[in-house]
Amino acid sequence: MEKIRKASHAGSWYTDNPRKLGEELDGWLRASGLTKSSDVRGVIAPHAGYSYSGRAAAYAFGNIDPRNIARIFLLGPSHHYYTPKCALSQATVYKTPIGDIAIDQEVNEELKATGKFEEMDLHVDEAEHSMEMHMPYLVKVFEGYHVKIVPILVGAVNAETEAMYGRLLAKYVDDPANFFSVSSDFCHWGSRFGYTHYDRKHGAIYKSIEALDKKGMDIIETGDPYEFKDYLSETDNTICGRHPISVFLHMLKNSSTEIKIRFLRYEQSSQCKSTRDSSVSYASAAAK
Repeated sequence: MEKIRKASHAGSWYTDNPRKLGEELDGWLRASGLTKSSDVRGVIAPHAGYSYSGRAAAYAFGNIDPRNIARIFLLGPSHHYYTPKCALSQATVYKTPIGDIAIDQEVNEELKATGKFEEMDLHVDEAEHSMEMHMPYLVKVFEGYHVKIVPILVGAVNAETEAMYGRLLAKYVDDPANFFSVSSDFCHWGSRFGYTHYDRKHGAIYKSIEALDKKGMDIIETGDPYEFKDYLSETDNTICGRHPISVFLHMLKNSSTEIKIRFLRYEQSSQCKSTRDSSVSYASAAAK
């Protein structure tokens, strides 16, 4: 029986008008000027409302060649629900205003059988925006192609558990028909986020935030999950998708396919100049 995960953030975080949404996505993808490459096997992309991060996200999704991909693993952080594990969806289909993608039940069952995953209730699934915000882009990029998804909600996993999931999921990286969409925003800066790290040597606050984020992005590009862990403990940078990114880095480290991550775009929601200001950073990367 079909169990639908509604596009619960459509109409608030992005438009629920199919024509308007399609046009917006097409416009941003065109503006990114990226060419499709069959070498692209994964992306790291933001998950804020499209008015903030829609344009930046196009730089992740813009060079995906949909032709040989059959399955998309979607890794997103949990914002509202606490779990020390990763959780699988109980839905059979994820809806968006411009089309739906079915969940790969076979792979879901395979992962469930490991005993390492919990299942999230539909209301937990629908309350979470981190994976939903990738869905319209994926529907748009894979338009006309038969593709399924495997949504994985990555909880508050510790370093050891991140490595365990990375080893467990690494075999899927070695199948070229699999693609990985990793959801994360970068620095959430300001007193409302409880994070006001400021290194004056970089000049204005927004420049300090950029230097902090760029350091993290450089480390992610090295592909070393342990170095990324050290960077996070040292800076406390509020990268909300740090756990999905870490799991992905462990997956790449444990697979026999050589894949390199490259960041293609960096933006901030606003330029912080005083401690009263706040901003969220968005970074988009392709894994080739």
